[in-house]
Amino acid sequence: MSKPVYGKQASSSKVIEKSPGAAWALCIAFILFLGWAPFQVGLFNGMRSEFEKPIYVAALLSGLLLLACAILYFKAFRLEGQRDLLTAAALLLPLTYALSLLGAASHYMAMNMLFTQFTYAAIFITSMYLLRQKRLNYTIQLGVLTIAYLIVGFGLLNWLGSWKLAGSLVGWFSPTVVGGRYGDAVMTDSNGLRLTSIFQYANTYAAFLMAFLFVAVFALIRSRKWTGQLMHGFMLVPIIVSLLLTLSRGGLVLLPVVFILLLLFLKPVQQILWTLHLAIAGVLSLLITNPVTSLGLELNSAFTSSAALKGWGYLLGASACTGALSLVVQRYLAPWLSRKLGSTESRRWSGVWLPLVSVAGVAAIAFLFIGTSARNVLPANIGTRLENINFRQHSVLERFTFYKDAMKVVKDYPVLGTGGGGWASLYEHYQNNPYLSRQVHNFFLQYLIEVGIVGFLVFMGFILFIFSKYIRGYVKRENDDYNNGFFYLIIALSILVHSLLDFNLSYAFMGILVFLSLGGMAVAMESKPLRLQWKKLWVRAGYYGLLGIGTGYLLFLSLGYISSSSEAYAAKKLIQVSQSYEEIKAPLVKALKTRPNHPESATYLSLLDQKVYEQTKNEQFLDEAYAVLTLALKDEPYNKELLTQLAGYYDLKGQSDEAYHVYLDNADKFMWDINWYDQLISRASLLGLQAYAKQDESGQQKYFDSALAVYKHITDGIEYLKSLPPEQLQGREFFVISTTALNAGRIQHMTGDEEAALTTIKQGFINGYEDLTDAGRLWTTEWYSAVIGRSQELGAAALKRAQEAYSLGNNDLGDQETLGKNRYFKTGLDAYAHAAADRDAQQQGVTVTPELLLNTGKIQYMSQDMQAAEATLKQGLSEDYSNPINRELARWVLAVQQRMQSAQDQAVYQKLIAADSEEAAKINEVAGMPL
Repeated sequence: MSKPVYGKQASSSKVIEKSPGAAWALCIAFILFLGWAPFQVGLFNGMRSEFEKPIYVAALLSGLLLLACAILYFKAFRLEGQRDLLTAAALLLPLTYALSLLGAASHYMAMNMLFTQFTYAAIFITSMYLLRQKRLNYTIQLGVLTIAYLIVGFGLLNWLGSWKLAGSLVGWFSPTVVGGRYGDAVMTDSNGLRLTSIFQYANTYAAFLMAFLFVAVFALIRSRKWTGQLMHGFMLVPIIVSLLLTLSRGGLVLLPVVFILLLLFLKPVQQILWTLHLAIAGVLSLLITNPVTSLGLELNSAFTSSAALKGWGYLLGASACTGALSLVVQRYLAPWLSRKLGSTESRRWSGVWLPLVSVAGVAAIAFLFIGTSARNVLPANIGTRLENINFRQHSVLERFTFYKDAMKVVKDYPVLGTGGGGWASLYEHYQNNPYLSRQVHNFFLQYLIEVGIVGFLVFMGFILFIFSKYIRGYVKRENDDYNNGFFYLIIALSILVHSLLDFNLSYAFMGILVFLSLGGMAVAMESKPLRLQWKKLWVRAGYYGLLGIGTGYLLFLSLGYISSSSEAYAAKKLIQVSQSYEEIKAPLVKALKTRPNHPESATYLSLLDQKVYEQTKNEQFLDEAYAVLTLALKDEPYNKELLTQLAGYYDLKGQSDEAYHVYLDNADKFMWDINWYDQLISRASLLGLQAYAKQDESGQQKYFDSALAVYKHITDGIEYLKSLPPEQLQGREFFVISTTALNAGRIQHMTGDEEAALTTIKQGFINGYEDLTDAGRLWTTEWYSAVIGRSQELGAAALKRAQEAYSLGNNDLGDQETLGKNRYFKTGLDAYAHAAADRDAQQQGVTVTPELLLNTGKIQYMSQDMQAAEATLKQGLSEDYSNPINRELARWVLAVQQRMQSAQDQAVYQKLIAADSEEAAKINEVAGMPL
């Protein structure tokens, strides 16, 4: 039997010698793709058209690279060794995702992940062939390092206030640059500002920095030229400072873990050099972190050139000192250490002592910075993050909850999984408490959820085989080939270890780096010959045939998906600027022609048709809305937006019971969504009131029992949340909101449980309603009128605050205020429905007064339901224009008509102007109100 091959040139090098120009062209194209990817490909499991297109473009480009590779290396392909077999095994990864489509929770996201996995497989196979040639391997390593250093520089440009420059450098090809600024390169959360660079997520950037910190040290020690040593040493400080600025606890905790693991691969001299270089860079980084942090916080509030120059002065000065010291260490200390310790390196266990000492050193440093006042040398925000590192910290407890809930999904989808993006679709059904996380925060668990046990075993077998064979070959290497694939091991190990605690591989660029690195390790691994020889031409032709057909099919699909995504995004932009139904509809129809299950396009087209129906009453638009929704929901049964649109369709059809059942039948999919439950209770309550008015006791009982059961679910959930550890955040809000209290309390009152009704009202009537909980006033005309009037006032104030927040660019606050506005207005409208029902049933002498109708009409107007507003306001009009309430009713009626550009009621207008000539200006003021 022939000897194993340890990273030596395979037969593909012969093809390179015959076609060096083609190989170099493919290599350059490969590096350009790697440079394009970080600025283009974002999170894969999002559902927004502006982020999905790069997924399909990445699949297209990587597929073209793979076809070029197949053509170039066709004659060189042999199934002779284990390494060769991996090029075939890589195709099993996208195949398992294709199989998971059979039971996918979301066909849309599952297809996105299929394209993603194809990209990874294409990158792996292409790298396997390119990296077998030493010069191409070195060139690709240099390209990867250059890209990494540019990403670090890009992040620091944004941190030190030069976001305009940073945006201009990449804005010409990156969709993430809006208004000249790269979105969230410096993000803000409860911890303050955090550096994210291109990733828009600090923890993933920390994983990236950790990997390339160690790669930079490796490159520094490997380099034989002083320029290389100086450059790599120079970059250590920017990387460490950037890592600290991410405020990532996971990055800081796992950094020493990965460092010690990597030390185990090194000889004693190399271990000492690694430790020394990192110690020098670490000390100098700590010295400048405080001022660089303070200056960054200042510059992100208001830019001044003096502060920016000062910040760059600290960074460049410390980096230059580190580079110079690194050069001295490599020039003088490294040779001396080799002479002194070279003889000890052959001794058994010689490489274990320093890692063991490092464990003690790491423990001591951790104690100093976490358990003592030594952390005060760090900026306050970093010190606080370190102080909070413990197993009772909320992010740790939340991750444990994610993992437990993830196993519930695995239990229900064990074999083939949920398809790509399954957790994002299903987590609300399985979650223990109302957290909001479309990621499991553990790559391996998320992979298991998506492809099941079958796919997970394939994936783990694939990567563990490469790691085990590489490590075995690295340990057995006959010479001290320190550069033998170690560059790639560092990247793959660092990212995968960090992915135990986060979702780094949901970013395509991180996944591309991992699979490129797996390819680099496979090239250098111990590769034994296969027992069966597969040298026949038909084997090569069969493999390439399958590869070509599969790749060609996915390339064809990617072209269609790219076109569909472009149309969807064009429609989304048109919605913001156009009022033309046909203009907006055209790209949506084109987008859905290729992908009828595209949730965003289906939602937009359905909403568009429903709005046109409200204006025209043409049933054709409702029929189209229904067809679009039902077709999309076949593949997207867990999509909340589509389900909400379906309920809206039934509302327009006057089929209230069907709309109610949309919420009832899908309630278990959104176990902790208080807004979903509020809608369900509201609809059940109003349907029960209608049944009561018709003296339908069985119908009344059915709806009332349903509403009260949901209300009990809410109150039980509130009690359960009190049992969570105090350090664990609850997540989204989950409490009895005013609308829920109004409807549940009304049912309890009608069933004779007055005490429970009062308790419910008091529990939910907060945030502005507290003075309306007097038991003696409940369910009277005056009480209903007060609730509606208060809802109108509170909602109008929230609407104004939302508009101000949006104008200042604070979308999060704007969204929060919009949610508050909607809740206030819904409380008022439901109170009106109850008052009207009580009036019709002659309960407690309730009447619908002009003042009550006025405030209800105002709510409908500010909710942009103009037709309903006009009808409501007209109910309250009288001939007494000396009455200020009547004049205000008339004013709002005329303003609604002006807003809708419909025929003005001249009789009302003349009477109003005759009563008060200033009313004309007031009508225009109301009609011009921003909504």
